[in-house]
Amino acid sequence: MALAPADRSAPAAPFKGNDRLLVGIIMGVVAFWLFAQTTLNIAPEMQRELQMEAGTMNIAVAVTSLFSGIFIVVMGGLADRVGRLRITRIGFILSMAGSLLVAITPSGGLAAPVMLAGRALQGLSAACIMPASLALIKAYWDGAGRQRAISMWSIGSWGGSGLCSLVGGLMAQNLGWRSIFWLAVAISALGLWMMSGTPESKAQDRGGYRFDLPGVLAFMVAMVALQLLITLGGSFGWTSLPGLALLASALVFGVLFYRHESKASNAFFDFGLFGNPTFTGATVSNFLINGTAGTLIVSLQLLQLGGDMNAQQAGLLTLGYAIAIIAFIRVGERLLQRFGARQPMVWGCLVTGLAILLLSPANLLLQQYKLAAIAAYSLYGLGLALYATPSTDAALSSLPAAQAGSGAGIYKMASSLGAAFGVAISAAIFTALGADNGSVRWLEGVVTFSGRQNNLAVREAAIIALGFNLAMVAVAILSILLTVPRREPRAPAT
Repeated sequence: MALAPADRSAPAAPFKGNDRLLVGIIMGVVAFWLFAQTTLNIAPEMQRELQMEAGTMNIAVAVTSLFSGIFIVVMGGLADRVGRLRITRIGFILSMAGSLLVAITPSGGLAAPVMLAGRALQGLSAACIMPASLALIKAYWDGAGRQRAISMWSIGSWGGSGLCSLVGGLMAQNLGWRSIFWLAVAISALGLWMMSGTPESKAQDRGGYRFDLPGVLAFMVAMVALQLLITLGGSFGWTSLPGLALLASALVFGVLFYRHESKASNAFFDFGLFGNPTFTGATVSNFLINGTAGTLIVSLQLLQLGGDMNAQQAGLLTLGYAIAIIAFIRVGERLLQRFGARQPMVWGCLVTGLAILLLSPANLLLQQYKLAAIAAYSLYGLGLALYATPSTDAALSSLPAAQAGSGAGIYKMASSLGAAFGVAISAAIFTALGADNGSVRWLEGVVTFSGRQNNLAVREAAIIALGFNLAMVAVAILSILLTVPRREPRAPAT
């Protein structure tokens, strides 16, 4: 008897994420966090070769995080509507274009516009890739597979940020700083190719999409004004006319943004997501923990300004940070599977706080402080590793599928803006107090400072600035305890 022909109308099996797609996604993440972020370390060398003003170079360093933070939510919401794969691919193309512009930046008069354009495109690429790729992971992986994919994604972002200073310095010294961005172009191109064959993923049609231009502009003005106020307020005076104008701009446009987004049918920032307490706790704590990036800039400047170490010597002390975050990030995944998200998030915050405490005793002799710093940077990486995957999974798993892109965008915006504002505030505290020998002299009556006494202002300023970072960790723990639900521990699968 002849067999009946196969039913060709049967629906195809749903697409499942695979390692080729995951590696391609991670290459896009690495292009930003490992390569684009090297400017934090190699900016002086770039400035000398390109003959740029120091202020312009500082803007070029910061503009990527600024553009990423401003547009990441917009691109996350857009990814839900027009396609998460499409927005991810656009991000790869922007990364290649931006890295290429940076790599070919000429010295002299054209340096500033070419460099700033390239860095802005790199920031836009991150705004596309971060939320859209996370939404793809939510769509195409499930259960333990999704947790593994998030861990690998987190290694690319958190691990890349931990290694960027070391990798950037090594490549700049041996191959020239331009080689970093040529490699970024190649990595992005390879990642784009590895994503080929992946089907599109988008949310159900909700009646079309209209770009929320008023909301984006209000948000941009408020964030730029606040960033400029934090960064430059100490130099031109907090109560000066420019300072008050920036404060007023941040407040007025912040209120306009909130009022518009609360009513607009096409709002790019969905405040309704914060009605979900788990998402709220994960996002708020993510903002604050990323804000502790200020710990790095303060402690490294303390070693250089107070301990007369050069940037390479100080940077080598951070090697344990990168090693710990890469080696232990999957431990956070295992803890998530065993205990749920709440406990590993709190444990990660506690370890991060311990790291900041170890970096705080600037009253020690240099050799003693260097030993404490080696341990502290390693613990800092461990704390972030324990926190990363549980926090990301808690944020994404608590959202309905139709809001995955916009929710991922808000979550990653918290990362970018948290780091930007944390670094800016910590640096402002450190710089302002370190320049005034009498600003915190009361500490000398509480703490005995060993060794040299001609650097007390810098050492005292570091203690206060690191105390601010410790306070952020405390608030992060409180936000987790108040919002993220408990889960009964379960034995690991055998």
